[in-house]
Amino acid sequence: MMPVTLHHNDWVVVGDGKKALFLRNAGDGVQPALETFDVRRQENPPTREQGADRPGRLQDRGVQQRSAVEQTDWHQLEEDRFAAGIAEILYKAAHARAFERLVVVAPPRILGELRRAFHPEVEARIVGTLDKTLTNHPLDQIEKVLLAK
Repeated sequence: MMPVTLHHNDWVVVGDGKKALFLRNAGDGVQPALETFDVRRQENPPTREQGADRPGRLQDRGVQQRSAVEQTDWHQLEEDRFAAGIAEILYKAAHARAFERLVVVAPPRILGELRRAFHPEVEARIVGTLDKTLTNHPLDQIEKVLLAK
């Protein structure tokens, strides 16, 4: 985690591939008081429930030689799209000057997808990141993890 001190009205986004919590610090750096002001969810069943086809096969150069093609991971694609959607929401909010400072908490893979999708205007406002899965934790535990840096 990048060292961070939460200020009053800082935004904290806690997300994973299917849920994102948008939090605002109503407290200060010593006594944070995170409040939820938006929650985004996405239904994303496993790939086996989303795809009906078997992996494809390609004809090789030799006689009757075929190679298998890896099956598309529909579940992972949806998680990546969800992360891109969260990045877009944050860009619109940053452009509207809804927040000045942002802390992002997400599992490593989703954090990477978010970083790839962040607009420079959002990146300039990020004051801390944490690669953990905290979407199903209560707010007081999220506060403790952020203060524990």
